Amino acid sequence: MSSLPRRAKVQVQGVLPKDEFSSFSELSSASEEDDKEDSAWEPQKKVPRSRKQPPPKESKPKRMPRVKKNTPQISDGSEVVVKEELNSSVAIADTALEDRKNKLGTVQTLKTAKTKRKCSAQPHAAQRTKKLKVDEETSKASNLEGESNSSETPSTSTMWGGTCKKEENEDDFTFGQSPLKKMKTETCPQGQPVKFPANANNIKEEVEMNWDIVQVLSERTNIEPWVCANTIRLFNDDNTIPFIIRYRKELINNLDADSLREVQQTLEELRAVAKKVHSTIQKIKKEGKMSECLLKAMLNCKTFEELEHVSAPYKTGSKGTKAQRARQLGLEGAARALLEKPGELSLLSYIRPDVKGLSTLQDIEIGVQHILADMIAKDKDTLDFIRDLCQNRHVCIQSSLAKVSSKKVNEKDVDKFLLYQHFSCNIRSIHHHQILAINRGENLKVLTVKVNISDGVKDEFCRWCIQNRWRPRGFARPELMKILRDSLNDSFKRLIYPLLCREFRAKLTSDAEKESVMMFGRNLRQLLLTSPVPGRTLMGVDPGYKHGCKLAIISPTSQILHTDVVYLHCGQGFREAEKIKRLLLNFNCSTVVIGNGTACRETEAYFADLIMKNYFAPLDVVYCIVSEAGASIYSVSPEANKEMPGLDPNLRSAVSIARRVQDPLAELVKIEPKHIGVGMYQHDVSQTLLKATLDSVVEECVSFVGVDINICSEVLLRHIAGLNANRAKNIIEWREKNGPFINREQLKKVKGLGPKSFQQCAGFIRINQDYIRTFCSQQTESSGQIRGVAVTSSADIEVTNEKQGKKKSKTAVNVLLKPNPLDQTCIHPESYDIAMRFLSSIGGTLYEIGKPEMQQKINSFLEKEGMEKIAERLQTTVHTLQVIIDGLSQPESFDFRTDFDKPDFKRSIVCLEDLQVGTVLTGKVENATLFGIFVDIGVGKSGLIPIRNVTEAKLSKTKKRRSLGLGPGERVEVQVLNIDIPRSRITLDLIRVL
Repeated sequence: MSSLPRRAKVQVQGVLPKDEFSSFSELSSASEEDDKEDSAWEPQKKVPRSRKQPPPKESKPKRMPRVKKNTPQISDGSEVVVKEELNSSVAIADTALEDRKNKLGTVQTLKTAKTKRKCSAQPHAAQRTKKLKVDEETSKASNLEGESNSSETPSTSTMWGGTCKKEENEDDFTFGQSPLKKMKTETCPQGQPVKFPANANNIKEEVEMNWDIVQVLSERTNIEPWVCANTIRLFNDDNTIPFIIRYRKELINNLDADSLREVQQTLEELRAVAKKVHSTIQKIKKEGKMSECLLKAMLNCKTFEELEHVSAPYKTGSKGTKAQRARQLGLEGAARALLEKPGELSLLSYIRPDVKGLSTLQDIEIGVQHILADMIAKDKDTLDFIRDLCQNRHVCIQSSLAKVSSKKVNEKDVDKFLLYQHFSCNIRSIHHHQILAINRGENLKVLTVKVNISDGVKDEFCRWCIQNRWRPRGFARPELMKILRDSLNDSFKRLIYPLLCREFRAKLTSDAEKESVMMFGRNLRQLLLTSPVPGRTLMGVDPGYKHGCKLAIISPTSQILHTDVVYLHCGQGFREAEKIKRLLLNFNCSTVVIGNGTACRETEAYFADLIMKNYFAPLDVVYCIVSEAGASIYSVSPEANKEMPGLDPNLRSAVSIARRVQDPLAELVKIEPKHIGVGMYQHDVSQTLLKATLDSVVEECVSFVGVDINICSEVLLRHIAGLNANRAKNIIEWREKNGPFINREQLKKVKGLGPKSFQQCAGFIRINQDYIRTFCSQQTESSGQIRGVAVTSSADIEVTNEKQGKKKSKTAVNVLLKPNPLDQTCIHPESYDIAMRFLSSIGGTLYEIGKPEMQQKINSFLEKEGMEKIAERLQTTVHTLQVIIDGLSQPESFDFRTDFDKPDFKRSIVCLEDLQVGTVLTGKVENATLFGIFVDIGVGKSGLIPIRNVTEAKLSKTKKRRSLGLGPGERVEVQVLNIDIPRSRITLDLIRVL
């Protein structure tokens, strides 16, 4: 889970022989077309028409339309297509080999097709199998033709052949086989698939532009082009971020979730620009204003600002620019002549005394000047030069107090922006939080903001234009040169400078918003993955003055045992203490969880005083403070009403506060992420971007922790990768109707859960084997029958009679349902075959999963053989093998959140007045921002560690970290640097992370 540092761009160089590149590009184009329609491969299958083949069998697959109903049956094919696209694993040496392959493969291919077509419900599966057979024969042919080549570079097509043989015998195959990933060879360095040929990165987009989306994406995210190309293919194929991060690591070169999310957002942004460009082009074409020059300029646009600049004069309802009005008067010829044939130009010939705008020589000069200024401002080379110039010169952003009447602006708002009333900073060194603060001040009309470009930049720009780009082709008279200089000055001041200001502000704001959202995401992840405190009975306290403190006692399994209200701060504290003591003793509860809202400090002092007096003896009571952000909103939501019907909303808040300590992830997913309150300027950023990022972080956390499908709630289930609210509801309904899930394969029977959804979610869903064994044995003893399922033994259940549905895709095939111990691990069903082969190699059994013996066997085998050799033997990648090893060696109830910090339990309290400069304290991080870290040190007010005091040397290197920065929940040792009691501000220095 730890986020990795931004990786530098690396130019990947393949060492494939020259003749292989043609075959790779041939395969790449074939696999792209195959996604659109299967018929792209048919000419290859039908080459020898002289062979006898029944005509109806030949035409059957063609007649079958691609209908949604059949999607579950073609899952094996669809997976293979993914592998083809992503890895380009099959390489054909030359045309001679192609012919030989056709001769060798035709008979067996047609036989395979004939047998497969007997099952009319699976026509597409037949087409896929035919294709695989051709590949199988290709590998045989390649082995016959050139063994010398295979000794240098192992043929990856043999992987296809070996795997495909098993696919033929399985009727209900979906993802049971090993993923056909790239093996490490001489041409494939570890972590990098073989580099695609030059045209492989050119991914065809729906909307064509003059720039390559892979290249632009690589430049903007600073990630290698081949990784960007693979990532685009994965996202195009509807893969989720958790699935890619865990099961397709080698294709993305080990990127972390945050980097992958950044690539996804940048990709969506580029596609949105391309879509907007084409819709604008269509609009201008309808109005008949499109020219070849304008079309080229628009197709070059990479940002919304560039598009706005180019298309602004052509908007409907626009009066037209000064240049357009001059062109309507017929002065464009004069402007072009000034540049191309200045010696022949006579402006006097354009004078028309009766036409407004042409009546005097001065009017004509101004018209020509406007046209030239427009041409200069729209020229790509000129704009590129001024942008590069600004990158190397001092450009600063300035903010000052706006000149407005004090009535319109709140005085408190003015005081908040004291730091920015005379502020100036270079745009290359300004911090993200400063940009967001300036923007907020400008929106509140407290600040005036401008971008200052020095005069030196303007002078150098004008000099370059006259001497290079806009130099007339011949001798120009002084009066014409004056018009050209005025045009340059006018173009810079009126058109180029405002464009640059918009671009700089938009870029700074966009970067600041993205960083703010990423920071929110990191904080949210840290909070969601706080270590749970299972096995304790907890008392949740929602503090309050007038309406009392709401209490809720919950069991170790999160059941509500008791709710009550006590009035601690109305002079009845002593009487209520007896009540609290009685409740704690009755339910054997020794942990109190206090919400950090109103009256938190007084409530904490009350409990700390009783604990210090040993009032709750014989219980050793401790308490902790937990954030109650979002608890009030959740308590009145429909979800809370459904979960706790008939309970007062105030008491629901107390229940939520207690559950946040018991299982933070399960409780916090019920609340909309932006209400959890660990962000910065969250109301000033794009709400669409914020929601998408936070939802993605929640999905990532829930998926990586995993859920037990037989006991988890619907709310938690809907956040698993590949699932949504509707699918989660269907899973719960299926569970209630048919009993618990015996294995992962049963998920395919759930309505609305197709092959793609199954592929994405299967690895993150767990099935507890003890629960299944207990359930099976109970059912055997009681009746011996489980709603249409005949029990043969505790680990062998067979479907005998199940209701026949209308949809063929969900009808029951007499599937043998056995509890599979691999279903309790993080191993994906597509890798079960490899996992079984690995188990047989080490001499282990499924019943040893998670036990010390298994760990010993794996360690000794790895020491003997080595990861890379084992992966090569099993025909898989090192990454997949590592997932398998993790899954086999982790204990049954493994939860990686236990590596992280638990809540800070306390027995006493410290006041702000007790602090002294130099005091060393321990505390817990509450929130992380771009300017500093807020730490709860137990004095009722959080202290701030300025970001300059958080250095990498102070961060723990041995402890497992989720990010390189600090985040909510982490325990730190700090020293007090400054105390400002009137403003209740504490400045801290970070000593170390505990």
